[in-house]
Amino acid sequence: MLYAKTIAPIGGHTEFADLRAAYDALDDKLKQKLQSLVAEHAIAYSRAKTVYHNFTDAERTNLPPVPQVLVRTIPETGRKSLYIASHAGGIFGMPEEQSRPLLDVLITHATQRQFVYTHRWRVQDLVMWDNRCTMHRGTDYDDLRWVRDMHRATVSDIANTCEQEGIRPPMLGDSSDLRPNVVN
Repeated sequence: MLYAKTIAPIGGHTEFADLRAAYDALDDKLKQKLQSLVAEHAIAYSRAKTVYHNFTDAERTNLPPVPQVLVRTIPETGRKSLYIASHAGGIFGMPEEQSRPLLDVLITHATQRQFVYTHRWRVQDLVMWDNRCTMHRGTDYDDLRWVRDMHRATVSDIANTCEQEGIRPPMLGDSSDLRPNVVN
């Protein structure tokens, strides 16, 4: 949940991509290929894209990479959804020159206009979304000129996606050929 206390008058919207609809629109061959694939999600990977590399050793220890399936089933509905985001750095068992383009294709596909809702904030708006089947991002605004005060509350899922899908997650660091290439 995100609650708007103070907003920027220009920009600062939030875009939400429906990863269920994006999955539904994939061709059957690609859906089959994605089944049982596991990606390594790491905040260090997504922050490196923004040229931030200054994680301390303690931060790296407290924010370890996490294996997550690429396709998950939402338990309450039985509907399948992609599970991708900027944190996904590679796919276990797949070389970087194959995994990175596949992740890029999936993110480009999922962020097409037909799958995206843009919320234009007003003061006191409260927006709730299901992070299990939604990818979201804030749009730019002039943070040196405008104050944006948003309050967020997050609810944890019942278990890791690998556990929920009955997939034994790869052990991080087990073998260098299983671990995806992630920027550290």
